[in-house]
Amino acid sequence: MHIFFGNSMDATLETVSNLERKMSISVPMSEINSEVVSRLGKLSKTVKVAGFRPGKVPVKIVEQQHGGQVRSEVMSDAIGKNLGEALEQKELRIAGLPKIDVQAKEQSDDHFVFVASFEVYPSIEVKDVAGCSIDKPTVKVGESEVDSTLAIMQKQRATFEVNEKSAESGDQVKIDFKGSVDGEFFEGGSGDGVVMSLGEGRLVPDFENALTGMKASDEKTFDVQFPEDYPSKDLAGKKAQFEVKVHEVLAAVLPEIDSEFAKQLGFEDGDVERLRVDVKKNVDTEVAKRLESRQKDLVMKALLEQAEFDVPQALVGEESDRLAEQMKENMKSRGMKVDDAPLPKEVFAEEATRRVKLGLIIAHIAEKNELQPKPDQLKEVVEEMAAGYEKPQEVRDWYYKNPQRLREIESYVVEKNVVTWALETAKTNDVEMAFDELMGLEK
Repeated sequence: MHIFFGNSMDATLETVSNLERKMSISVPMSEINSEVVSRLGKLSKTVKVAGFRPGKVPVKIVEQQHGGQVRSEVMSDAIGKNLGEALEQKELRIAGLPKIDVQAKEQSDDHFVFVASFEVYPSIEVKDVAGCSIDKPTVKVGESEVDSTLAIMQKQRATFEVNEKSAESGDQVKIDFKGSVDGEFFEGGSGDGVVMSLGEGRLVPDFENALTGMKASDEKTFDVQFPEDYPSKDLAGKKAQFEVKVHEVLAAVLPEIDSEFAKQLGFEDGDVERLRVDVKKNVDTEVAKRLESRQKDLVMKALLEQAEFDVPQALVGEESDRLAEQMKENMKSRGMKVDDAPLPKEVFAEEATRRVKLGLIIAHIAEKNELQPKPDQLKEVVEEMAAGYEKPQEVRDWYYKNPQRLREIESYVVEKNVVTWALETAKTNDVEMAFDELMGLEK
């Protein structure tokens, strides 16, 4: 298939696969040469060359010094301009950046030839959403849920006292320990008088299980199997041996939920009932947020099942890179050492594919059903963001004066609109969910 643009450019389009395309474009060298001459002429009026007055540098001198760079820039611009015109003429939307190959063997005095390889966006068809059945989770928040939340607040303010009993979940133990792998002690594998908490999931399971049931003055030697995904590469997947001596078992002492407790939480009059009302209000807010997030996940899962199409690998690669950088930043924020080497893309490929596919589905549904964000919706979200700060106007300006940040708000609103649309269109089933499950309190 050939596309002609007047008498100047010839473009040939080849379909490589469902989404992959290859376009060969030939541009007359007369156009390239003409533009090079024009730019050199303009440059001669501004360039500074020793021995010549400004604006009086001969074009030939300018060509000798800058000709190569100017020709390179002209060819680069020619690629962008002609590829853009060819794509527009053929009504093709590129997914990701094209790969450009200048066909050196095919160059001649008459034509400049280059090949652009790229992927196009897929044709998306979302099946009958009205026929979908989507669960709609609900959670009741009553007195028992308030009690559970207060119990967590008690634990957060617990003090610890030495106790002669055996160590159990919720206790702390003060120990000396020394670890070795294949008889060799390893860095960070020993400590004296270290206090460790049981039942918080921070310790390797084998280590915590061995400490459970020990008393003050007990000594024990035991094996610990480190998981394959353990942060330290030197220990991941290996079996170590630990020698442990317990100095003290410290049992948690929970504060009473009384007026003193209420005062510690900011209620100066010590009114426990007011404390419970405030806790209930905060729990209601948190439950609403989590239900919204859970509902969104269920809707997105249903939409994914209703659309089948090839996903552009260029977009998957870009999303994989973003996820990799995100993970590295997260690791750094937790104090972990991260080198400059890129994380392997294949680790993120599955999640990146899911995200790209969802993004394309959401964009398709939003366009088809006119679900783009309205100005008042954007304003409402920004106001919610700003409300929690001392200087809300600065937060408003932070969003409205930066297009990228405002686009993030737009994406959030579009997702909300699509979720609302899906729930109104599909069949929904109210499903009662346990409070502990929603809040991640299940053991």
